[in-house]
Amino acid sequence: MTVTRQEFRDAMARLGAAVNIITTGGPAGRGGFTASAVCSVTDEPPTLLVCMNRGATAAPAMKANGTVCVNVVAAGQKEAAMVFAGVTKCTMEQRFEAGSWTRLATGAPVLEGAVASFDCRIAEIVEKGTHLVVFAEVQAILIGSRHDHGLIYFGRDYHPVGAMAAGP
Repeated sequence: MTVTRQEFRDAMARLGAAVNIITTGGPAGRGGFTASAVCSVTDEPPTLLVCMNRGATAAPAMKANGTVCVNVVAAGQKEAAMVFAGVTKCTMEQRFEAGSWTRLATGAPVLEGAVASFDCRIAEIVEKGTHLVVFAEVQAILIGSRHDHGLIYFGRDYHPVGAMAAGP
């Protein structure tokens, strides 16, 4: 059985995932893009996996800087997610006007008001097909309010998800 590219893409559209703005900053400048292909790899050392299209405008800066910040987008930041997805055709520097930014350990831009931000150093990049698979070791974390609503990408559209339940 052969799976077509379109079948694969249609099936993946049914896999809901958190919306993230991935940023980089350093000597090679700032860059960023919107991604849903992000997951935890291990907690020892804390490491994330981020998939990025090889042709992404931010790829050269990300590789040269050796840093990424995974900003988990809050529901109210949908516009910023769309800007970083390239929907508005802004320049890379203009994308950063879509939010307020700070920095943590690595110097990569951290989106203020995000549900959570993982500031990372790139440990390894693997090339697979059309994408770069980035293994990023977490250097610092900024956690937003438990009352923030998240944003997921499902069915080729953005959808808000409820705030976290009160915990211990």
